[in-house]
Amino acid sequence: MEILRMTPAFKTDKDELRSFDFEIRAEKDEANGTFIEGVPIVFDKKCDMGLFEEYISREALSKTDLKDVRFLVNHNTEMTPLARSRNNNKNSTMQMEVKEDGMHIRVNLDTENNTEARNLYSAIQRGDVSGMSFMFCVRGDKWENLDSDYPKRTITDIEKVFEVSAVTFPAYEDTSIKARSVSALESARQELESKRAEERKLEEAQRENEERGRSLKILELQAL
Repeated sequence: MEILRMTPAFKTDKDELRSFDFEIRAEKDEANGTFIEGVPIVFDKKCDMGLFEEYISREALSKTDLKDVRFLVNHNTEMTPLARSRNNNKNSTMQMEVKEDGMHIRVNLDTENNTEARNLYSAIQRGDVSGMSFMFCVRGDKWENLDSDYPKRTITDIEKVFEVSAVTFPAYEDTSIKARSVSALESARQELESKRAEERKLEEAQRENEERGRSLKILELQAL
């Protein structure tokens, strides 16, 4: 059975984290500064959430709010952002572009005046940091095979991206994409339980309607 959900646009109480073990590059341009590039959101790639598999569709970012997105390290919101995108304008220190394979970013790091930026640039160059992650809120998704041991979820509409991070641990050993925190895994478990409960309610309502229809049919026959 397949369930398609559309969450109201104002609802943002189910923020989620996903990490991608995708190439992140560091480069220095003597004329323009120090940059890192990467792909924090990848389309149509399997994410093993443990309880279910997950994909992000190519249309998921078509209506996404990208007005104010910060660039952090390991989702540490207590640190000063190393870069920021405001309406993705040309003066922003982080540029974002949605391409065929996902959302690409280019971050201008202030390595001259910011120690954390300098450390991150060095770690990426050495290969100590190799992945990117993003925090987001889902507005629409589709579930399939909820009655199986390993359902499938497809995120069809991301409402908002809050921040993007360079991450130290982007993936588990056997997959290219993974949820990377206890809270993310707990969120996944709750999401699955919610969908299964929703499916059970739909099935129960369908049975009640069928039973009501049969009762009405019997009454009609008795009235003849």
